[in-house]
Amino acid sequence: MALKYLARASKIRDELYGSDALASCQVDQWLETAAGIVSGAALESQCVALNDYLTLRTFLVGYGITLADLAVWGQLQGSPLWKKIRTSGKVPHLARWFTFCSEVPQVKATVDELEAMGGKKGGAPGSATGPAAVKASGADGKKAGGAAAADVPAAAGAGDSGGSFDIGLPGAEEGKVVTRFPPEPSGYLHIGHAKAALLNQYFADLYKGKLLVRFDDTNPSKEKDEFVENILKDIADLGLRYDRLTYTSDYFPQLLDLGEKMIRAGLMYADDTPVEQMREQRLKGIESACRNRSVEENLRLWAEMKAGTEIGLTNAMRFKIDMKSVNGTMRDPVAFRCNLAHHWRTGYKYKLYPTYDCACPFVDAVEGVTHALRTSEYRDREEQYYWILAAYQKVWPGLPNVHIWDYSRLNFVNTVLSKRKLTWFVETGRVESWNDPRMPTVQGILRRGMRIEALKEFILSQGASKNITFQEWDKIWTINKKLIDPVCPRHTAIEVDGRVLLTLEDGPAEPEVVMVPRHKKYPPAGKKALTRANQIWLEQVDASSLAEGEEVTLMDWGNAIVKSITRDPSTGAVTALSGMLNLDGDVKKTRLKLTWLAAVPQCEVVPLQLVDFDYLITKKKVEEDDNFMDLVNPTTRFEKIAVGDPNMRTLQKGDVLQLERKGYYIVDEPYGVKGTSRPIVLFCIPDGRAKNMTKSAAAAAPS
Repeated sequence: MALKYLARASKIRDELYGSDALASCQVDQWLETAAGIVSGAALESQCVALNDYLTLRTFLVGYGITLADLAVWGQLQGSPLWKKIRTSGKVPHLARWFTFCSEVPQVKATVDELEAMGGKKGGAPGSATGPAAVKASGADGKKAGGAAAADVPAAAGAGDSGGSFDIGLPGAEEGKVVTRFPPEPSGYLHIGHAKAALLNQYFADLYKGKLLVRFDDTNPSKEKDEFVENILKDIADLGLRYDRLTYTSDYFPQLLDLGEKMIRAGLMYADDTPVEQMREQRLKGIESACRNRSVEENLRLWAEMKAGTEIGLTNAMRFKIDMKSVNGTMRDPVAFRCNLAHHWRTGYKYKLYPTYDCACPFVDAVEGVTHALRTSEYRDREEQYYWILAAYQKVWPGLPNVHIWDYSRLNFVNTVLSKRKLTWFVETGRVESWNDPRMPTVQGILRRGMRIEALKEFILSQGASKNITFQEWDKIWTINKKLIDPVCPRHTAIEVDGRVLLTLEDGPAEPEVVMVPRHKKYPPAGKKALTRANQIWLEQVDASSLAEGEEVTLMDWGNAIVKSITRDPSTGAVTALSGMLNLDGDVKKTRLKLTWLAAVPQCEVVPLQLVDFDYLITKKKVEEDDNFMDLVNPTTRFEKIAVGDPNMRTLQKGDVLQLERKGYYIVDEPYGVKGTSRPIVLFCIPDGRAKNMTKSAAAAAPS
């Protein structure tokens, strides 16, 4: 929109926007195409399509550079993948055009000026402020092959969040930075974990260092093989490149040895105060009666705890820090506790386990982690972390220091990311599993149709901000739409309930089959067979909006004129339609463009189950004092039965498509997987439009 405004306001409007209405319309179309150019895996196929278009053309529109060229050039210039594609030899015509645009004096001067100012070449993908933006003041605009110069600074980053990584890690040295991503195997990774993983990857790459992945498996009551396997799957899907995979359980022997050293140094004591009383004492800063136990007594109880005896089970080992501290995390936190549950990795070998706060500083130091990234909600625990590490260094000489660096947690509206709450949704059957498309897990949102490139682009666009915000889901789904819309095939579906037969009096006597593109602007999507007949199905919602004598457009066919409408006298619903073709009619002048399917045996439609979802939580922001159960959305899944065009039989699980005039969908169950009578199950993919984020499907029947 900014580009359009600048061009239209410029004194050289005709050169930027075309000299006539047709050229201006073409420029507008190219601006929309430019907005859909992505930096992910789909970029290469988009470049091939652009290359084909430019085979016999010098410019995108007309005979000189226009806003269309500048917009597309800017999007490519801002993509880190473009250089590789450009030099691959696959797109010679596009590369020739790009080089020409780059050498336009005003464009070249602008890029040089941006570099001199400390900026990067090119603007952010999707940005209206990259080099493709137009300097359209008129006074400074000079003709250059029919264009004005590009001269607007590049955007700070992708998306509209204002995120930035223009901040360094304290004490970081190139080649020496080691970060770690430490998931607990007590659930699947959610979108917040994805941010943590990608931030750790980012800083490891930035400083040419290393990234470690470590499973924090210190609580056998919550951890399972299933979670480990699926976290590893999530890590692979995120494209995380790590140098080493470890487990906190690898260090259990050293941690138990460390615990004994801490007891001997008088820095840890056994406490058999009942849990509720202990919690009350910590809240009020009251010292436990066990705090002054002798070293010998603590060692005796330590042995009982390691053996998992009845006496050992009544005790917890606590750090002796400061019960009067204003920082509650410093009031003698628990370091070790007994647990007789089966550990997913070590079985019943151990009866005593360290807490996360106990194990993490030691394992970080032993593994050589230089910078531990944590969300800012744990900022109060930084003092505790440093105290514990310093105490360990006293009894275990040689342990290096670790820097803590915090960042804001990724929060979303109408969403909980607490593993305890997500576990509740799974265990109570409110969702199918951890990968349910309503869940904010990595697998859940990918199953709903999120592209991994969109997820990564959104997270990295947040930058390393420390400000706590609640993100709207429409932002990330808008990024996703820009990835899928330019390449996904188009298909047709008609809802079964209330569908209406339209009889075309002059329709083909025998059904005829023609081949049409699956995507008119993306030839690699291929073609599909379209059956035309003298009887076709329309949806009730479309039939009800028609008037006798009205001319409408039948998509991928042409115009038709409605002659008669038959309605049910009691309900007013349309029960039948008749009409005549008017294939010479102007499709631009009709009010309605209708989807349809031939109502003949030759058009073997396939059964479809269209599934849409709503938020699991009804409140945008869940507060600490909210009763969580009062906020659970009782109805979150909506289904409609439809039939689709025969070409959909070949769709595979995970394929993304657009149902014309309905939206984007992903195949969850393809045709024939559970028998031919089973419908294809399609999950609706949000398109980022706010009105579609809370369900327009509310009128549909819940499952």
